Amino acid sequence: MYSLVPQSTVAPPGFNRWLIPPAALAVHLSIGQVYAFSVFKIPLTRVLGIQQSAPGDWGQPSLAWIFSLAIACLGISAAVFGKWVERNGPRKTMRVAACCFGGGFLVAALGVALHQLWIIYLGYGVLGGCGLGLGYISPVSTLVKWFPDRPGMATGMAIMGFGGGAFIGSNLSLTLMNTFKSPTSTGVAQTFLVMGVIYFVFMLFGAGIVRVPAADWKPAHYTPPATARKLITKAHVALDLAWRTPQFWLLWVVLCFNVTAGIGILEQASPMIQELFPAGAEGLGKGVGPAAAGGFVALLSLFNMAGRFAWSSLSDYLGRKNVYIIFLLLGAILYSLIPLTARTGSPLLFVAVCIVILSMYGGGFATMPAYLKDLFGTMQVGAIHGRLLTAWSAAGILGPMLVNYLRVHWQHRGAIGVSLYAPTMHLMSGLLLIALTCNLLIRPVHERHHDPGSLPSPPHTPEGSLSHDDQAAPTGTR
Repeated sequence: MYSLVPQSTVAPPGFNRWLIPPAALAVHLSIGQVYAFSVFKIPLTRVLGIQQSAPGDWGQPSLAWIFSLAIACLGISAAVFGKWVERNGPRKTMRVAACCFGGGFLVAALGVALHQLWIIYLGYGVLGGCGLGLGYISPVSTLVKWFPDRPGMATGMAIMGFGGGAFIGSNLSLTLMNTFKSPTSTGVAQTFLVMGVIYFVFMLFGAGIVRVPAADWKPAHYTPPATARKLITKAHVALDLAWRTPQFWLLWVVLCFNVTAGIGILEQASPMIQELFPAGAEGLGKGVGPAAAGGFVALLSLFNMAGRFAWSSLSDYLGRKNVYIIFLLLGAILYSLIPLTARTGSPLLFVAVCIVILSMYGGGFATMPAYLKDLFGTMQVGAIHGRLLTAWSAAGILGPMLVNYLRVHWQHRGAIGVSLYAPTMHLMSGLLLIALTCNLLIRPVHERHHDPGSLPSPPHTPEGSLSHDDQAAPTGTR
C-alpha cells in the first residue's frame, strides 16, 4: 500500500510532470458524473411502480434536491477542508475523496433498496458531495506547481475532465440500468453499487500516481520572468488573509454570476429548446422534439468540456483578467440575443449562441484557479480555491431557481414560448454586467497581505556603510 505521508509524494529527480494531468483526470472524470445525475430522475420516480410512477413513489421536485445537496456540499467541503488539503497533500486528499464519492453511491443504493429518500440525500448528496469538493480541489495547487509556465493550460486539462465526466457517467448509468432492469426492479440500486466501486477504484488509481514537485524544482529551460506581469505576483498570500481581501470577494461575485447564468441554461436546456421551438409551430416544421433536445444537451456538454481547456489555455497568453472580460461582456450580449434567435425561428442560430455561452461557462471554471494563482501565489492556492467555490454552491441554487421559478411566474400570467424565458435571459445579461464591473475593479493584492517568508530579501549592505538609496537621499529626508 502506498504511503499517505505528504513527504512520500515528493517526486524523485527526472520525474515526468506529464503524469500529473492523468492523475487529476482520473479524479475529475469520476466526480464529473454529478452533471449526469438527471438520467436517474425518471427511474427514481418509478422505484415502486417500475413501468410508471405508483402511489408512494418519489416526485421530481424532491429528487432534484439530491443534485442541489451534492453541489452545495461540494462548495462547503472545499471551503471547510481547504487548509487540510494543503497540509496533507493531494494523495491523501484524493483517497479520502474516493472513499466519500464511491461510498456515497453505496449509501444511496441502500436508500433506493429501502425506499428511504433521506438515505439517498445523506449518501449521494452529503457524503458524495464532500467527495466532490475534496476531489475537485485536490489536483489544483499540484498542477499549478508543476506547470508554472502554463498554469491555465494545466488546470484546464484537469477541470476539463469534470465536464467530460458527464459523458462517461450518463452512458455508463444507462448501460448499467438497462443491464440490471427487470420486471421487479428499475436497476437503479444495482447501478449505484457498481458505479460506486468503479469510481472508487479509478480515483484510487489517480491517488497512486500523483506526486508533488520538490521545493526547488523548475521545468527544464524555464526561467521565471525577471519582472512580474501585471496582476501576477511573485509573493504568496495565506488563506486567512486572502479571503479578507477585496480581490477575493470581487472574484467571488464574478464566479457566482458567471456560473448562475450558465448553470441556469444547462439545467433547463432540454425543456427550453422544446418550448422555444415547439413541434407544429408555424415556420418550424416539426420543431424540436425530445430526441433532438437530447442531442442539444449532449452538444452543450461537449462545448462545456472543450471550453475548459481552450479558454484556460488561451488565458496563458491573453491574461486571466482579459479572458474574463471576454466571458462577461460577450456573454451579456449573447444572453440578450437568445430571445431574438428564438423569434427568428432558427434553432441552428439558437444552438450556436448557446454552445458559445456554455464554452465560456466551462472556461470560467478552468481559468479561475490560474487567476487565483496570479493574485495570491501558489502557497495555499488550493485552499483559497476551495473557499471561493462557495460561489458555485450559491450559483447552483440561484441559477436553476431563477430560470424555473420565473418561468412558472410568467406562465401563470399567460406567457408561452419565447415570453417564458426572455425576461430571465435579460436578467442574466444584467448579472454578467455586474460581474464584468467587479472584474474590471480587480487590482494586484496589496503587499501588506504578502506572506513574509515569500518576500524577496533586501540587498545586503555592509555594516557601517550606506545603501544606494541612503546615499542618494538628501539630508533631512531620511
